[in-house]
Amino acid sequence: MSKVNEIELVKKEAKEIVVDSNIVTPMSMLQSAREQGASIEQMQQLMDMQFKWEANEARKAYFAAVSSFKSVPLKITKDKDNKQYGSRYTSIGNLVNTTNAELSKFALSAQWNIDQSNGITVTCILSHSLGHSEQVSMTAPPDKSGSKNPIQEIKSTITYLKVATYEAVVGVASSDDPSDTDGNKEPVYISSKQIADIESLMVEVSADKNNFLKYLKIDKLENMPLSKFNQAIKALEDKRK
Repeated sequence: MSKVNEIELVKKEAKEIVVDSNIVTPMSMLQSAREQGASIEQMQQLMDMQFKWEANEARKAYFAAVSSFKSVPLKITKDKDNKQYGSRYTSIGNLVNTTNAELSKFALSAQWNIDQSNGITVTCILSHSLGHSEQVSMTAPPDKSGSKNPIQEIKSTITYLKVATYEAVVGVASSDDPSDTDGNKEPVYISSKQIADIESLMVEVSADKNNFLKYLKIDKLENMPLSKFNQAIKALEDKRK
């Protein structure tokens, strides 16, 4: 069997539960008990068994689907620049739009619940069409960085927690390669002002330029990816201590 056919077979098995007609299930026992005039108590016990059986089958289907989903070579890129910290990050739109289309092929879907009764708590729930689900919750205060108004502070935290919980429960991560954008764009390098800031700090802490470039694995400051700017500043500040 080819790899493609094998994956398609796993997808099918993850989406539906197939029960051999010869296997005795709580449902078949329930039907037999009804025909034999079982008591209400006996019927209730068999119904409880059926619910537990269905829940277990749904749980097995969920984990089979998740396992199959993880065989898909997803490429989630960091598509936005964080000018405040000089780094790149993955927007929630890019993360969700890239992942959801693949999740649905395995009868999986994700959604969030938000609770603000004690801080801001975001819960991401990954569910299978048969009913089983797993979830991850994270809590944080409003994001007061920058000059945000109160609503923006809340929205910023919610967005961050949505991304973090989604990545955690789905089991995906963005690429850390600064040149790995959409396969066509050029890498994003630090600006001339950032170069000047680094050069000034290097003089202050008497840093050896050649060793510093080797540490960052670049040949010159002009070729420093934006994602390494914070790392460079921290390394120089640590030398000051």
